[in-house]
Amino acid sequence: MFQKVLIANRGEIAVRIQRTLKRLGVESVAIYSDADRESRHVLDADHAIALGGLTPAESYLNADAVLAAARSCVSANHKNQSGGLIGIHPGYGFLSENAAFAEACAREGFTFIGPTPDQLRDFGLKHTARELAEKSAVPLLPGSALLADFNAARDAAARVGYPVMLKSTAGGGGIGMRLCANAAELEREFQTVRDLGRRNFADDGLYVEKFVERARHVEIQIFGDGQGRVLALGERDCSVQRRNQKVIEETPAPGLPESLRTQLCAAAVRLGESVRYRSA
Repeated sequence: MFQKVLIANRGEIAVRIQRTLKRLGVESVAIYSDADRESRHVLDADHAIALGGLTPAESYLNADAVLAAARSCVSANHKNQSGGLIGIHPGYGFLSENAAFAEACAREGFTFIGPTPDQLRDFGLKHTARELAEKSAVPLLPGSALLADFNAARDAAARVGYPVMLKSTAGGGGIGMRLCANAAELEREFQTVRDLGRRNFADDGLYVEKFVERARHVEIQIFGDGQGRVLALGERDCSVQRRNQKVIEETPAPGLPESLRTQLCAAAVRLGESVRYRSA
């Protein structure tokens, strides 16, 4: 069990993690920007460390500052026998999907409470995630590999069949996605989506995927111990969206046949087991 956990996040995310740590008897360490010094996650923490800066880029996204905070917490604890800080919980957003940060935590001797760096890389890019899913016999929409240029995109879209979604392989949040009903629209959107990926995710890789007009967005939640054991923890229906961004999540998914739920969970577990997934 961790003696201390630094929460590399803010707001309600950090507060919820703090509540769980308190139930477990683990000390919580908050970090905060100048703008958040009076925030609840700072006031409720057992320890709080200022990162400085006003913007997320200057604070919560500043990996060097977060690691410096972790080091200072450990050194301040050397006089007792508690073992110091050994866990860094990224919450979601910010540094939670940053493989380089996860590797830096390991180099510093801290446990990154999340997936392994390789898993973050493999699943952080949609085209490699599709490849892993295909190897695990997970049903997939027709789609393409990474596209070298527009000509490759045009050929892939013709093979998949219009309409298609042109997607950035990196990032999320509905950014870098365009619906294309024909080759002319694909050509018009190709450079736009490429630029969006470069600006928002520092990755301009693209692929196409078959668009399903009347569909539901259902996600299976899994938990893996990193040793090959994976559990499915149920599903959430995220079909209510605006600009390809989830607005409402509902669990259990309403009207989902039990046989389909079983198939979805089994496919998710197969994928998690294939990479010895660690974390939730």
